Amino acid sequence: MRKVALALAFCLISTCGVTGAVLAADKTDKTAQKSSTSETSSAVKQKKKKSAHKKSAHKVSGKSQTGKSNKSKKTAHVASASGKSNKMVVHVRSSQLARDYGVKVQKASYAPALGSAGNVRLESSAALVFDESTQEALLAKNDTAQLPIASITKLMTAMVVLDSKPDMQETLRITEQDVDTLRHSSSRLAVGSELPRSEMLKLALMSSENRAASSLARSYPGGLPAFVAAMNRKAEALGMSHTHFVDSTGLNSSNMSTAQDLVKMVSAAYRYEKIRDATTTTEHDVYTAGRNLAYNNTNALVKSQEWDIGLSKTGFIKEAGRCLVMQARIAARPVIIVLLDSVGKYSRIGDAQRIKSWLERESSGHMVSLDAPRRG
Repeated sequence: MRKVALALAFCLISTCGVTGAVLAADKTDKTAQKSSTSETSSAVKQKKKKSAHKKSAHKVSGKSQTGKSNKSKKTAHVASASGKSNKMVVHVRSSQLARDYGVKVQKASYAPALGSAGNVRLESSAALVFDESTQEALLAKNDTAQLPIASITKLMTAMVVLDSKPDMQETLRITEQDVDTLRHSSSRLAVGSELPRSEMLKLALMSSENRAASSLARSYPGGLPAFVAAMNRKAEALGMSHTHFVDSTGLNSSNMSTAQDLVKMVSAAYRYEKIRDATTTTEHDVYTAGRNLAYNNTNALVKSQEWDIGLSKTGFIKEAGRCLVMQARIAARPVIIVLLDSVGKYSRIGDAQRIKSWLERESSGHMVSLDAPRRG
């Protein structure tokens, strides 16, 4: 019996040992498998990270002039609608504009001033600062790029209205035809609202009121088609050879121009006292449809004591980005500033401030872009 008991005890010990070994081996195997899975997952993540890095490196066009990676500026080569490479080479960010309008995109660059101003960092895709005294460009960035101009259009609308010498006290009525069915933008002028033509003009310019601008065109002799034709004739007469209009509001992205052409339009619009007055009015109230409506200027800079602005107009639709044109006196120098397709809500204001500071620092210098100074 003792031998049998010893044998049973030996078997039990052996069995426990084997079981322990098996459990230990299984635990080791699972640990190794987990480690292997973790390594594989890590490798996959590293691979994805490298792939993303390569894609990012492929898309981002180098570094900005500050030396930091510029994520908003990308390199792309876009064919025109005909499938052929567009001959016009400009410097803009790779955005909906580049894809829609067949622009060959390159990294923006600037030439330093002959003084000590250095480069002016602008967020706008296209810009032009024009000295009215010397009739030359002080700073130019993509100034030949033909882009949508949104409500900058309303400056031409105002000139065409005033050129026709209408009765400015005639009452205009907002109708269903003035309602924006393209973008469904809001308006505080309800259908049925009535105001004198002079008030409609002021609201269209200072507050970019689209229904007011529409009513101005609709009430023109021959209606909207005749009005748009007059807009394009006026553009041609001003030498705006790369400009085209299809409506009076700027809601249609087919209203297109260049920074160079817009300098000519701003210069012409500045000759109209009513346009100067309306575009620099900070606040204005109107009474219509049984209620009082308070309007503010869409350009906050007209309220600033630090600015001497003679004319101003803002614009925005998705395709055009944030736009701003101004006639102003900076450091005793009359200049026209054009900023198109600015990327952020406040960046066009920031660009204007940077340009002002630059001009003030170098008021005694002579500034140029990469291109030779332009005249006319």
